[in-house]
Amino acid sequence: MKSLTIPLLTTFPALTNAALRFGCETLTIQRLDPVVEPGNAPSAHVHQIVGGNAFNATVDPSVDVGERATCTTCLYSEDFSNYWTAVLYFRARNGTFKRVKQYANAPSLHDGQKAGMTIYYTQESFGSNGKQKIMSFPPGFRMTVGSPTYTSQNDVSSRSPGLRYTCLDTILTRGRETYHLPNEPCPAGILAIHHFPACWDGKNLDSPDHQSHMYNTGKGGFQPAGLCPASHPVRMPQVAYETMWDTTEFNNKSLWPEDGSQPFVWSTGDTKGYSTHADYLFGWKGDSLQRAMDADCFFRECGEDWKGSDKPGVRVLKIQTAEEKSACQIPITVNEEIDGWLDALPGQKELW
Repeated sequence: MKSLTIPLLTTFPALTNAALRFGCETLTIQRLDPVVEPGNAPSAHVHQIVGGNAFNATVDPSVDVGERATCTTCLYSEDFSNYWTAVLYFRARNGTFKRVKQYANAPSLHDGQKAGMTIYYTQESFGSNGKQKIMSFPPGFRMTVGSPTYTSQNDVSSRSPGLRYTCLDTILTRGRETYHLPNEPCPAGILAIHHFPACWDGKNLDSPDHQSHMYNTGKGGFQPAGLCPASHPVRMPQVAYETMWDTTEFNNKSLWPEDGSQPFVWSTGDTKGYSTHADYLFGWKGDSLQRAMDADCFFRECGEDWKGSDKPGVRVLKIQTAEEKSACQIPITVNEEIDGWLDALPGQKELW
């Protein structure tokens, strides 16, 4: 694995409350995973991917994605990172499957977003960096959280406690999180949440399991994280994804299995929800992410006239329009049916 060494700070940084929250439109939906299965086309199961157009079956760690990509589906035009998760399907009583569509989270609706994800970069907490220097990820960095092999609540809670679901009453519903897919129809769909670890070993851009170079001190949700251990001393931004799955067209329980069990299944074949997982591939251009983490801007204002600037019109980050985001696409390289009513999940022989 490629590695590097980051010197540790010996002085205490100033207190800041920088945080990013922004929408990313869908880039592509297909069976590709350059982190876990580099070079495989198709990969084992379908993913939904957002972010920069340098994404492909093999993203070389030696390549600076922030310099290679030419467009992104994310609000901030300097963010060419890629973010992806598995895809949710509905299983009908006759055994066929239909992909569940996504819809935009509340703030992103105002930006004209239609699908995709909401991405967060927070510090020790929403409130502050805890007087710690929050270091940007370096070029070539990647990580995963969760695993398609998790089969129980204990697997998730003991290894990846930041993976949860919320059954939405409205688009703004939060809390009432569960480790398993909701057992009842959700009036506004299902929110899938992925929180990544934020403590880095300071050396490795990746690890054989794509997780050991990071350490999780999170407590689930957006609670303040614990201190980083000596083995992983570098505090990085807390990355999190929110995906809004529009399950409402399937809320009529006459469509659900006759035994009353919930009908949704991940593209991994998982009918319980424990295999939910996510991949992250860093690709911010230049020092743009570090600028944001060092600033005192919060959420959308990081792309607007910044209150911390003494120069009118100066912005920490550049934003783009909904039309520019949606125009960024990549070719389909795995030619198979993923939409409509399917007799089987792509790449899967059985459910579990």
